[in-house]
Amino acid sequence: MTRPTLPTVLVFAGVDPSGGAGIAADIVAIAAQGAHAMPVITALTVQDNDRVFGVEAVAPELLRRQAQALIAKIAIDAVKIGIPGSAANAAVIAQLIAQLRLARPDLPVVLDPVLASGHGDLLSRDDAVLALSPLLPVTTVIVPNGPETLALGGEKNLLAQGCQHVLLTGGHGEGEVIVNHWFDSAGGEREWRWPRLSGAFHGSGCTLASAIAARLAHGVPMQEALDGAQSYCHAALAGAYAIAPGQRMPQRFIQ
Repeated sequence: MTRPTLPTVLVFAGVDPSGGAGIAADIVAIAAQGAHAMPVITALTVQDNDRVFGVEAVAPELLRRQAQALIAKIAIDAVKIGIPGSAANAAVIAQLIAQLRLARPDLPVVLDPVLASGHGDLLSRDDAVLALSPLLPVTTVIVPNGPETLALGGEKNLLAQGCQHVLLTGGHGEGEVIVNHWFDSAGGEREWRWPRLSGAFHGSGCTLASAIAARLAHGVPMQEALDGAQSYCHAALAGAYAIAPGQRMPQRFIQ
């Protein structure tokens, strides 16, 4: 009997004890797209559904060993990166991606450039913008919000740094409609418009980036992957639930 297989997504991200963001969000969002997440822990955090009180980065060599054990045995169909935790960890992740691309040059890599929590709490011991610099040249799709895009020098700078695609999300703007802009290295552009949902959500960026990575792992074309992942993320936010006052948790158990 032939056993079914699922495409795999190698995930580099931190642990959020509230279960709303980071690895916990990535695993569920990827599973909802019919793919399998393989989580490599980059950092431990102290946080609830609103605030981050502390971050402890995993040692770079331990990060490398976590990933190397998987790479040695399992085919990787896509990579999703959240917080690296430190500049040293970002450099290790970039090296691992370069290693993977020796065998698969077109391996899709999705970067969620989380520079701070929604309340502005830092998520790296180092300068978060500088820490991401080794990852930009190996990124297929970067998914920044408005403040992150500004901090990273704008979409043109991200493309110049080596990112092949930029999906700039508009959730931090104002108005009744959220506009997400897609820019690619060939000069192409497209935008999507979504009705703004009331309230605030914990882990929305993780949800979107992971859904994109999982769809790319299936071999879906870029525009189709971006379109489907945004639809999924919007539905997850529309069905969000509360575990405490403050930010709500996306309902990721949807197809």
